[in-house]
Amino acid sequence: MSPPLIEVENLEAWYGRRRILHDVDFSVNAGEIRVIMGGSGSGKSTLLRHLLGLHKPRGGNIRLLGVDIAKASPRELLDVRRKIGVSFQGGALLTSMTVGENVALPLREHTTLDEHTIRIMSRLKLEVVNLGGFQELMPSQLSGGMIKRAALARAIVMDPKLLFFDEPSAGLDPVVSAELDELILRLRDALRMTIVVVTHELDSAFKIADTITVLDEGSILMTGTVAEVRAAPNERIQDLLNRRPREIVVDADAYLRRLTEERA
Repeated sequence: MSPPLIEVENLEAWYGRRRILHDVDFSVNAGEIRVIMGGSGSGKSTLLRHLLGLHKPRGGNIRLLGVDIAKASPRELLDVRRKIGVSFQGGALLTSMTVGENVALPLREHTTLDEHTIRIMSRLKLEVVNLGGFQELMPSQLSGGMIKRAALARAIVMDPKLLFFDEPSAGLDPVVSAELDELILRLRDALRMTIVVVTHELDSAFKIADTITVLDEGSILMTGTVAEVRAAPNERIQDLLNRRPREIVVDADAYLRRLTEERA
């Protein structure tokens, strides 16, 4: 059996004096769709930034495609990043470029392919995401769902081994969101990609996931199949699944300590 493409061990992350991630452990195998799910403030985005090497962990290890990215040299990290694709929450298309130019950008930056081949490859990936013929449009001329798909075409244009999605369904209506879910499944099956999706959208998570890792307040509550997560006895998981608000308890002593520490 091949080793996992992602291995996270005892990961800790801090913002100033506040610890955001607490001893996070999980791994993702080749060909898997892993959903990282949790409520707002659970640490999902912080975890994603660490997986992409944008932040270095305060403690623990992250191995991506066999490389310890916290200890990797800039050249090693760049080599790893050439093998991954990222579809950002807002699309992050460059507004001064056409859709086709946005999709072709990674090929122009990281390969020595000729312009004719680059145009063909970028148009092929636009066809994969059902945007064939839209390459001459500007991002401002696209709908929200089309922007997400164009960003996805750019993320897969170099045929990455790993694909990361940050809140793919955010801001989309239910029909467009369902179409994007189907597209993610097709990418896994047709291109044999390993996909990590960070989301708080339950319907989307349950539709696309092979396994789900549930984060809460910076800690992993569980990792399991959709059926296992649905049946989990953990009260916090059930609060998340059933949209139950939590009772807010104010700790006056802790509040006073925070104020004192901030002044120190």
